[in-house]
Order: sequence, then C-alpha cells, then structure tokens
Amino acid sequence: MKDIKELLPHRKPFLFVDRIEKADEKEIVGYKIFSNDEFFFQGHFPGYPLVPGVILIESLAQCGGAGISNLGVLDDSLIFLASVTKAKFRKQVRPGDEIRMVITNKRISKAMLRQSGIAYVNGEIAAEAEWLCLVGKNS
Repeated sequence: MKDIKELLPHRKPFLFVDRIEKADEKEIVGYKIFSNDEFFFQGHFPGYPLVPGVILIESLAQCGGAGISNLGVLDDSLIFLASVTKAKFRKQVRPGDEIRMVITNKRISKAMLRQSGIAYVNGEIAAEAEWLCLVGKNS
C-alpha cells in the first residue's frame, strides 16, 4: 500500500487519514488517530474536546478517495466532495481515539464517485454517511 501522502493531495492540518489497510473495487479500510494537538480541539469544545461531525465526514471521504487513488482507476485526477446524504453521528470521538473507516464503493466512473462509509471507535459506530464526489483533472 502506498504512503497516504502519495494517495491524497491533502496535508496537515487537513489530512484526516493516517493509513489505508485495504483497497479494492468493493471496499476500502483506513484509520485515523485524532491526537490531542488537532487544531479544532481548541474550540470544539474547550474543556470537553470532540471531533466535529464534519471532520468525521471529511475523514470518511478522504479515506474513500485515498483507496480509489491506490487502485489507480482514476489516473492522476482530483476528487471533489459534491454532496453528503444520510449522515448520522452515533458516538463521540475524543482526543486520542482511533477511528476505523470502512468505505463501500457504490459507483466509480471517470466523472464521479459514489461511496458510503462507517467510522468505528472501539468497535462501535461513531458516524456514517453516503457521499458523491466529482472527478476533475489535476492541472
């Protein structure tokens, strides 16, 4: 498996995938540990830091994009998040938590990517969603 920085254009502080464990045309599995020094913990919420729901969705989408990039099916394209549906947040994610992301590829084409995913913390569902990404040229 390639290094995550070879698979995604994102960089700190907006890189929310540490590694990809599995990537095939049906499923992608990746991980992210949210360290105590993440930029958003300063304000969300002082005294009781939580990973914002939008960051969990972004993490899932980045994991899906990294897995697709590893497969090489979209060449040297950029993948842009276009819509999110069916987002649900079921468990709080706190500093030091590792999420395990399981992404299902629903449709892959040269123009778009449709995926769904679940983020788990300690085996429990923390967040889930479906999303659509548009595929663009990297130039």
